[in-house]
Amino acid sequence: MDCGQERAPLLEALLEYARSSPCRFHVPGHGGGRGAPEDLLDVIGRGVFDIDATELPGLDDLNSPAGVIARAQELAARAFGAGRSFFLVNGTTQGLQALILAAGRPGGRVILPRNSHRSVIGGLVLAGLDPVFVTPAVVPGFNFAAGVPSGEIARAAGEHPDACAVLCVHPNYYGAVGDTQKASALAHAAGMPLLADEAHGCHLYFHQGYPAGALQAGADAAVQSMHKTGGSLTQSSLLHLRGSLLDGDRVFSALKLMQTSSPSYVLMASLDAARRRMALNGRDLLERLLQAVGKLRDDLAVIRGIEVFGPDHLDGDGIFDYDPSRVVVRVSGLGLTGRQAADWLGRRRGVYVEMADRDNIVLVPGLGVTREDCRRAALALKDLAAGEGRKPVPDLPGPADIPPPRVLMNLREAWFAASRPVRVEEAAGEACAEWVAVYPPGIPVVLPGEEVTPEMVNYLIRAREAGAGFQGPSDPALKFLRIISG
Repeated sequence: MDCGQERAPLLEALLEYARSSPCRFHVPGHGGGRGAPEDLLDVIGRGVFDIDATELPGLDDLNSPAGVIARAQELAARAFGAGRSFFLVNGTTQGLQALILAAGRPGGRVILPRNSHRSVIGGLVLAGLDPVFVTPAVVPGFNFAAGVPSGEIARAAGEHPDACAVLCVHPNYYGAVGDTQKASALAHAAGMPLLADEAHGCHLYFHQGYPAGALQAGADAAVQSMHKTGGSLTQSSLLHLRGSLLDGDRVFSALKLMQTSSPSYVLMASLDAARRRMALNGRDLLERLLQAVGKLRDDLAVIRGIEVFGPDHLDGDGIFDYDPSRVVVRVSGLGLTGRQAADWLGRRRGVYVEMADRDNIVLVPGLGVTREDCRRAALALKDLAAGEGRKPVPDLPGPADIPPPRVLMNLREAWFAASRPVRVEEAAGEACAEWVAVYPPGIPVVLPGEEVTPEMVNYLIRAREAGAGFQGPSDPALKFLRIISG
């Protein structure tokens, strides 16, 4: 065990402050809970208000850490094998955008997957960087995007040797990863850092039964939503740096530029406590999780009409590995969409899944899941599969079947350009003012500044008629699409 991991410096300092019976003439205005709404106190208890403090003597300052926050961040860096780590209270979105701001200068380029999270697109807009998109592999049958084949990264790096960084997703929402070690080698050979969106992967570092963490696979930076799989509170995340290809001080400056000047001490304390637990007990917790989820996978494997994503679906490159604790269930073989299945499971059985797309439901068993939870989910899916009278789920062409769009205006200019809505059927030939991704597979069909083609219009109409989900457009039903005016 790393010396010091048994400590939680920030949490300990907050508890000490709370026990000192302070006379609180400082924000937040609830005064340790005495001024909080009573119904809220009934729900969450007084303890959280006791430690909801501000930059008081002994409690340090996230924007200039030199005390307990600095020590807590140092322990996080050691736990994850990083050179430097930062607490984030604005989620992984903040960390990814700070990395992009720090990586290059306006007019530069970043090589990144076409299915990157919208926060990355926002970071490019803020930084004035142009995307060089590489196309991820799509898992046959399940139809969701996975990692990017290494050949795609090599091609993009060769064509754009002046790019300032390569970005990967490790793992993605579905638990799939590409060959991040090879991506790292390719990026480094071209003199570029590899940035990892590791929002769903903070747990990978604490058990050998999972894929290697992004930093372990050679990434120079990784941003993790500790709240997703590590046990901290929602909106709390970590940013890690490793190596010398990124300027850590520049990253910190970008964080200070973007983060709130009133960071939540409750969120930061939850990061400190969650890091301590993972460092001390992560292997045992994750082993129990693997055992419970392994039984769930076995139970689901014998249900006719459904399929579970796993080792049989790997291709050794773009679909290189997967998180065994994330359970992706293809339900389209039952004649149901994923959204229909998720709705039935929630309403009829009280089983709520993380997300659903046209073909799949995604279960994210957390550290608190039990064997009974898994048994209940398996029985519910067995009952679902026994139903009758469903219609086949219509097939759709994939975005890979659509010719790549022309870029009519760079991303930042398109974001600030005046726009207007038009019916999707009338959008062909126009420059798009927003991004639209169809789920599955979650790869944006069009981004701001790109030309809307007739092939895109046909695809979007068919996706809409098939009941697909959309991410990005201002009209979620996608009857209208915003195009650039003028």
